[in-house]
Amino acid sequence: MTNPPPPYEPGHGLLTGRHAVITAAAGAGIGGATARRLLEEGADVVVSDAHTRRLKETEAELAAVYGPERVTSQPCDVTDETQVAALFDLAEERHGRLDIVVNNAGLGGTGDLVDMTDAQWDKVLDVTLGGTFRCTRAALRRMKAAGHGGGVIVNNASVVGWRAQKGQSHYAAAKAGVMALTRCAALEAADFGVRVNAVAPSLAMHPHLVRVTTPELLEELTAREAFGRYAEPWEVANTIVFLASGYSSYLTGEVISVSSQHA
Repeated sequence: MTNPPPPYEPGHGLLTGRHAVITAAAGAGIGGATARRLLEEGADVVVSDAHTRRLKETEAELAAVYGPERVTSQPCDVTDETQVAALFDLAEERHGRLDIVVNNAGLGGTGDLVDMTDAQWDKVLDVTLGGTFRCTRAALRRMKAAGHGGGVIVNNASVVGWRAQKGQSHYAAAKAGVMALTRCAALEAADFGVRVNAVAPSLAMHPHLVRVTTPELLEELTAREAFGRYAEPWEVANTIVFLASGYSSYLTGEVISVSSQHA
């Protein structure tokens, strides 16, 4: 039995006056949905992505709805430390402080381990785990130096960091690494009043997923979900908003599964 998605929840001002940065935010996936949710909850947002054209289009779309004074874009390849630094420098220059960072950038793909090249392995690990590391490091350095506390980092992991899936050795290893990085960073960041958590979605549908996944695998993965459907990207974004808000003030080092899988 397939259950339809619930009605879209309106914003409640949970993040009013907060300033956020989100990576891989151009497009129709979790990043784009999270950018909209942050804005709907009152935050100002710096959106970034490695795809410059799509990023500019996203900035224009968001600015048209929420106001150009609340939306800024900065291209960023999270495998490039210089670009990462430029992103966070811009965010501080634009808003004077950094409150929320959502590390959404990641790279997937399917391939059997016996056929996988070093280059394929390295690329997925560098974007997904290395990119999260670079952005977390950049954010924590600035949040620690600011000394005001209350900052929040939310990383995008995946249930495959816990659960085995054929053809996902590189992606699963990277996402498991994101979970471990989240827990360790949280212990360090607690010393200066910053929280670090992660979400672990199972199956959130977006156009890119359709291009890199076979219809047969999508059907199999969807069948595992208790609701008989995949998650809408904004349903994952809702949990990210919760972790970014004061409602999760006692949570740090946690990985929340956004999933209806039970096996």
